[in-house]
Amino acid sequence: MQKDTITHPETGYFSKLICDYLDQHNQVIPFYNRFPSLENFEPQIEEKKEWFTQASRDVLVSSLEQQYSQFSVSDATQLHLEKLSATTTFTITTGHQLNLFTGPLYFLYKIIHTITLSRKLKQQHPQYDFVPVYWMATEDHDFDEINYFRFKGSKIQWNREDGGAVGELSTEGLDAVLELFSTALGSSKNAQYLASLFEEAYLKHTNLADATRYLANELFGEYGLVIVDGNDIGLKSIFAPYVERELFEEVAHKEVTKQTKGLTALGYPEQVHPREINLFYIIKGIRERIIRDGNDFVINTTDIRFTETEIRSELKTHPERFSPNALLRPLFQEVILPNLTYIGGGGELAYWFQLKSCFETMRVPFPMLLLRNSALIRTEKHKKKTEALDITIPQLFLKQNELVNQKIRAISNIDIDFSEQRTFLKEQFKSMHTLAAETDASFIGAVQAQEVKQLKGLDHLEQRLLKAQKRKLRDHVQRVVDVQNAIFPLHSLQERNTNFAEFYLEFGDDLIPALLEYLDPTEGKFTIVTL
Repeated sequence: MQKDTITHPETGYFSKLICDYLDQHNQVIPFYNRFPSLENFEPQIEEKKEWFTQASRDVLVSSLEQQYSQFSVSDATQLHLEKLSATTTFTITTGHQLNLFTGPLYFLYKIIHTITLSRKLKQQHPQYDFVPVYWMATEDHDFDEINYFRFKGSKIQWNREDGGAVGELSTEGLDAVLELFSTALGSSKNAQYLASLFEEAYLKHTNLADATRYLANELFGEYGLVIVDGNDIGLKSIFAPYVERELFEEVAHKEVTKQTKGLTALGYPEQVHPREINLFYIIKGIRERIIRDGNDFVINTTDIRFTETEIRSELKTHPERFSPNALLRPLFQEVILPNLTYIGGGGELAYWFQLKSCFETMRVPFPMLLLRNSALIRTEKHKKKTEALDITIPQLFLKQNELVNQKIRAISNIDIDFSEQRTFLKEQFKSMHTLAAETDASFIGAVQAQEVKQLKGLDHLEQRLLKAQKRKLRDHVQRVVDVQNAIFPLHSLQERNTNFAEFYLEFGDDLIPALLEYLDPTEGKFTIVTL
């Protein structure tokens, strides 16, 4: 086993906003509370401890006990559930959609990051306890984003009608998916375990939320992971006062718009656009936006309508029917959890940066934001192939055409870099520009046009020569392409496409412990793990 690292900017896969945040550029500082360095956890703990009430802890623990009542709970998770009652216990949280069979690899990396950071913080602050939390996005309704996973280059997909919150979707029809998946898996011991895991999760639980809880619990329960479903009447009762402010004051729209203008003025793009009311209304089979219509509130695409008095009454009686959208969900999370840090991907952190002023207006502590671990897993065989082709780790992350061009130039027996000729040509035209200016200024344009033409001619010759060398060295080119394609499926990061089952098939029970060992929670670099 071997670990290598590369900086996030070197990969070419992270936005300027995220790279500037990691570098702690001054212009990004106004958009977050504290940077997630180890020394900043102490003041974050003090801020959250003072704000989070015992009453909220009691409701949280009660709700979680109810959520876990039909599940086998590991000793480590049970201990964490009990410790959440204490004012000295805090959470480290990540969230993710209910992707079929975990979806892409980074589902694992997110949760592993909460576990490893919780362990590290316990070492740094032994007087406190830290609980890793996975927040299930059970109230999302974009089924097309979660109804598949990729395995060995194929898309394993669940086809059914969409409707309502995804956590409440019936698992009916997943027996056909299991049959397809089992055929692709083969018959090895690890394959049999994966098929059994899928069956136990999706065929023996009636809805997607329970199936996902079972799956995450099986993979990470022994490490004390606590799984939270926000679609819970107890938890939403705590959040009800904030829902009421959003309904009648439109806080998120006002504050997020203001914060977003600050970001876009600095050249950073808007990640999520706020609505006037950032809430959905949920009843069985329906999750639709709440829209203000004069003095009334209507539920989009339905005939449901409330007066101001009626919607206040509905919120008081049925808080579970009010669901935050992507922008308001972070506020919900921070209200109901004694949370210190949110661990998320670049896109997630980008919309958190739009939220700080909203949190301040709502008087809720803003958590520290930590970019999740990113990793590339390669086998020893792939490592040997890249070394044999003399491909460095930074080169692996290049766009394929650029990688091929670099390798062709490196191994070619002729010089395919015309930089020297371009420099010489430009120097020659300098004197011609001077001559034209001294004799007849009307010729300056003609000289410039000729210079552009000559430089384009050199570019064209260089590209033709490269193509000729690629044909001549096609076997080497193909090996380079094959190596990169194997590690970067669909010409993108492995973690965004490949399902964990591909690696579990080969490495079995060693996979998650190896990732726990090699993914450092505070290193702040992209990790390459060779197994």
